[in-house]
Amino acid sequence: MADEDSGIDSMEDGVSAAPAKKGGMGGLLPTLLKYIGLGLGAIILIVTVVLITMNIAGGNKAAAQAVPLTEDYKEFAEELDWYQSIGEIQTRTIDASPASVQVNIFLGYKKEDKVAAAEITAQRIPIRDFLRNYFAAKTSEELSPQNEAKLKVEIKNEINDTILNKAKIRQISFDKLNVIQQ
Repeated sequence: MADEDSGIDSMEDGVSAAPAKKGGMGGLLPTLLKYIGLGLGAIILIVTVVLITMNIAGGNKAAAQAVPLTEDYKEFAEELDWYQSIGEIQTRTIDASPASVQVNIFLGYKKEDKVAAAEITAQRIPIRDFLRNYFAAKTSEELSPQNEAKLKVEIKNEINDTILNKAKIRQISFDKLNVIQQ
């Protein structure tokens, strides 16, 4: 019994050996998680500081503004079908000493657009009448080659807005534009 008592006494005195630590992953996992948490916290802090700084420095402006594309600017030329049956139009300018105007215009519309082809054909007479009146209301200076681009835009917009309903002309081309002083 004495041997049994000596075992009890040694446990009460706390002299017994402490349990041995487990080797391997037991202590590594909490340390790894702690460093991952610190890294994520640092990333969140840095991103927050950068966003606040960019908003203050940028004055709440958009970083990049989109450039709108117009019909005049495209990366490549649009393929068009051309209505060539308007015919030559002859008139005189509105000048004090009128000049003769001879013009032959082609109307470009979207490739294989059957509606546009049919509507332009149906409206051929009103288009010719508009063109005759348009050129008769211009001076010879307004019909100079330097103003040709402006003339094309005006003609295209006026035909699209007032004569055509379903179809739209994409481009105007002059086969002939002669202004002959008398």
